[in-house]
Amino acid sequence: MTTILEIQNLKCNGCANTIINKLNNLDNIHEVSVDNETNTVSFNYSNDEQLELVKKTLVNIGYPVVGDKNAITTKAKSFVSCAIGRMNN
Repeated sequence: MTTILEIQNLKCNGCANTIINKLNNLDNIHEVSVDNETNTVSFNYSNDEQLELVKKTLVNIGYPVVGDKNAITTKAKSFVSCAIGRMNN
């Protein structure tokens, strides 16, 4: 199945690089792409558990789905993820 999630705190290609790298490392998650203009991430997955794992991973690196809690600590994580993504670009 393919899905598109609208996420928070997406700022640049550094953010996108981190998201793509982290999600590509998850089992059975494929064809990850990020659109900075629409603040979305799309990917293929096989079951609901994998979808929940993706959402949890996004929160852990600072990019919760729109509508989810976006605490200051989560926003701070997104800045760290962004910096890592820029360095690994």
